[in-house]
Amino acid sequence: MSDISRLRDIVARLRAPDGCPWDREQTHSSLRAALVEECYEVIEAIDKADDPNLREELGDILLHVVMHAQMAGERDAFSFDEVVAEVCEKLIRRHPHVFGDKAAADSAEVLLQWEQIKRAEKKDRTSIMDGLGSGQPALLRAQNAQKKAARVGFDWQAADPVFDKVEEEIAELRQALASGETRHVEEELGDLLFTVVNLSRKLKVDSETALAAATRKFVSRFQAVEAALAAQGRRIEDASPDEMNALWDQHKAAAAAASTQA
Repeated sequence: MSDISRLRDIVARLRAPDGCPWDREQTHSSLRAALVEECYEVIEAIDKADDPNLREELGDILLHVVMHAQMAGERDAFSFDEVVAEVCEKLIRRHPHVFGDKAAADSAEVLLQWEQIKRAEKKDRTSIMDGLGSGQPALLRAQNAQKKAARVGFDWQAADPVFDKVEEEIAELRQALASGETRHVEEELGDLLFTVVNLSRKLKVDSETALAAATRKFVSRFQAVEAALAAQGRRIEDASPDEMNALWDQHKAAAAAASTQA
């Protein structure tokens, strides 16, 4: 018996009438949050280049796939085998430059071809933006919307004009702040964030990854400030902004020096 067959048998046993009460109670909806959490744990393992943890977390994702397929099979919706067969056929269909007689010179051509094939398959979709997941985090959804538009040529040709657009959006945000209209401020701030995502994409930087790294750096430096104050027998709540900023700058300089030496 293959390991995947063993996993399917284990899940089926857990879902059986005399199986695990918790597993039997689960539905597609009840597992939704856990699936999202597992995806983020996979991403964390990738970011840390932690292969043992990545192996474990990928297993957890696979468990979710098998569990959802098992639940679907129980209501005669579809089976695990159908899930596998469908993704195999999709990969072959959407890679005619590998499995057929089409040609693709580079990744850009591959993505354009993929989008064209996908649109032909999804005949009920009338817009390039159809299928853009509404449940995605806002930053990721903005990036994916821009990528979809770029695949059909609606895109900046270079990064320099996007820098100009960022400056334009900052000016418009300042004007909105001067007007005192809260809704206008929110709109212009959204435009600025969307344009920064565009700039990130033109610089070939994944905006979600970049922001995650910046957040980790912020958390690390903030914790260093807390530790420095704790070494003085003080709480961060009792420090002044000037003191916190001075400690922040010290830690930043030390981190930069260590990076240079490395």
